[in-house]
Amino acid sequence: MAYDDWTDEEVELTVADYFTMLKFDLSGIKYNKTVHRKALLPLLRGRSEGAIEFKHQNISAVLVDLGLPFIRGYKPLFNIQKTKLNVIVSKHVDRDHSLVPLFLDFSERVPAIPAVDFANWVAPAPLAQERPKRQNDFWQPRQINYLEREQANTRLGVRGEELVVAYERYRLSQAGKVGLADQVEWVSRDKGDGLGFDILSREVSGQDRLIEVKTTKLAKETPFFFSAREFDCSIIHESRYHLYRIYDIGRITGLFMLQGRYDKFCRMEPVSYVGRV
Repeated sequence: MAYDDWTDEEVELTVADYFTMLKFDLSGIKYNKTVHRKALLPLLRGRSEGAIEFKHQNISAVLVDLGLPFIRGYKPLFNIQKTKLNVIVSKHVDRDHSLVPLFLDFSERVPAIPAVDFANWVAPAPLAQERPKRQNDFWQPRQINYLEREQANTRLGVRGEELVVAYERYRLSQAGKVGLADQVEWVSRDKGDGLGFDILSREVSGQDRLIEVKTTKLAKETPFFFSAREFDCSIIHESRYHLYRIYDIGRITGLFMLQGRYDKFCRMEPVSYVGRV
C-alpha cells in the first residue's frame, strides 16, 4: 500500500471529526478548525495539516454528491475517486440519527440578513473543477436531498429575490438610468413562478435583462437546481438571460452572476426523468 493511501481507520477518524465540526456549524456553535486539525494529527500516520485540509474538502464533495450540507470553510474538492470515502461518509450519515433534525433545520431556516454593500457585492464565479468519472461500483439509496430542499424553501428564495430587485434598481440608478430602475419588475411574485425567470430588469441600453435567482446559505461552490422551463428560457433568450447566485446568505451574503444558457455556463447532471409509454 502506498504511503499516500489513507487507511480505513484514518478515514474513519477524519470523517468523525468532520461531522463533529459540521454539527457545530449547523447549530451555530463557534469552534476552531485549526484546533480540530491539530488534535487529529497524532492519530494519523504522519499526515500534514494540509493533507487533513484536503481530506476535509473531499468529505465536503461527498456530502454535496449526497445532497447534504457541508462545512462552509471546506470548499468541496472533487479531485479523487472517492469510493472508500463515499462508503464511510454514507455509513456515518446512516447511523448518526442526530444529523437528521440538523439537516432539516438547515433546509428550512431563513437567517437574518445584514445590510449588503451593493457597491462591492458582485464576486467572480467559482472556477470549474475537473471531476473524476463516476464509478459504477458504488450505489447509495437516494434519501432526501437537503440541498434541493433548501433551494425550494420559498421564504429563503423570496429574501434572495428581494435583494436582487433592490440591487438591480441600485445598479441602474448608479448608471444614471433612474427611469429604467423604476421599470424593474419582480415577475415571479407578481405574475407567477412559471416564466423561467424571476426578475425582469434592464440593461443600461434599455434591453431586457431576464434574471433567475438561486439562493443558498452555503458556499458559492454549492450546486443549484433548475427546471426544464428555466433551461428552455435560457436557450430562447440566451443573450438576455442571467443566473444570479446568492451564496452564504446571512453571513457574507455574496453574489456571482452567470450569463447565457445553462448548458454553456455550468455542468448539467440529470437527477430525474419522466417516462411515457
